[in-house]
Amino acid sequence: MKKKLFLSLLLVASMSLSLAACGGTSGSEESGGGDSGSDDPIVIGSISPNTGSLAAYGTGIITGVELAVEEINAAGGILGRQVEVITTDDQGDPTECLNAFNSLVAEGVGLIIGSATSGCTSAITEAANEEEICLLAPTATADSVTTEDDYIFRACYADSFQGAIAAAYAKKAGYTKVGVVYCAADVYSKGLYDSFSAACEGYGVEVAAVESTASLDVQDYTNQFAAMANAGVELVYAPFYYDVVGPYVIPQARAAGYTGIIMGADGYDTTPDYVVEGADLSAFNNVYWTNHYYPGDTSEIVQSFVTAYEDKFGSTPSAFAATGYDCMYMYKAAIEAAGSTDSSAVRDALADTSAVYECVSGTFSLDETGTPVKGAPIISFAAGTDEEGNPAVVTSLVEVMQASDL
Repeated sequence: MKKKLFLSLLLVASMSLSLAACGGTSGSEESGGGDSGSDDPIVIGSISPNTGSLAAYGTGIITGVELAVEEINAAGGILGRQVEVITTDDQGDPTECLNAFNSLVAEGVGLIIGSATSGCTSAITEAANEEEICLLAPTATADSVTTEDDYIFRACYADSFQGAIAAAYAKKAGYTKVGVVYCAADVYSKGLYDSFSAACEGYGVEVAAVESTASLDVQDYTNQFAAMANAGVELVYAPFYYDVVGPYVIPQARAAGYTGIIMGADGYDTTPDYVVEGADLSAFNNVYWTNHYYPGDTSEIVQSFVTAYEDKFGSTPSAFAATGYDCMYMYKAAIEAAGSTDSSAVRDALADTSAVYECVSGTFSLDETGTPVKGAPIISFAAGTDEEGNPAVVTSLVEVMQASDL
């Protein structure tokens, strides 16, 4: 989209600060337009899978945004105005995502957080650009979601980075022969397979076996992992979502005779909550995955967020809660930099690659595509016990890898 000259001049005049805190204070303006003298609340839309098989992602995003809005409003709002959020449900379905987007636009919303998955977010990017609606995705990682000079941004890294980080870890850990099991019909899973396999080729890591599924609804992965065991691979990259990873992918991989490393991506977040009761938890040993943040990070910004979230909601925040929270503070920073809630002005503020965001998921700037440049924690699953001493799948940080590690 072409920038309007007067908005560009406004942005240059008003952007006096380039450091934006994702956990700070602020003021406000109404979504889609208006001036700082208005007393009306700033309305921001939210689209996420609040029902259906991926509802845990929606719950995370909604609660993260809610916590951020509560903090922002308690500190005076944005540009002196309070913030309100209109929450919509895409059910994890691209068609429903477009319906949710259209409903928000019909209500005059010009700034939207969403959606969680790449497939759903991809269904609304064209419409967002055509309508000049600013879209800030918390966890849509497919590279194709963001392009240069448009209205689409995100708080998460892209799959080309996430897949390459997994390959770099495999190389660093000394694995020379790997396999992949992925969903050929899913833009997220397929994109991660592509980036992982391309990076492996560059690192001299052999991708010796590749198996796929035709849909994300598959509940039997036995044949795919039997093929991995027969191929003798040391690590299998299996980029799926938690709703199949916990009850199906990992237990069936072990039952099929595959005993090596299983590595996944951010879709593994919340997997421990979806392990079948009575399952052999030892199956989850030697499972690794890349994520957007680690709640055990000792940094002040992470621990402040985790403590506030646990106090409010009574549970440890997922990465989806963290990036939803970050999205709200990124909008706060962009609105303040633009001095307006007009979607084009906010878009120009987000497009400033010199702006620095200090967020729960890292300190970063956005590149020319609107994607953060930051690191990726590698986290492991293992059989263990919870705080009450009950058997559980526990998580721990392995290491944080950066772009410089590629």
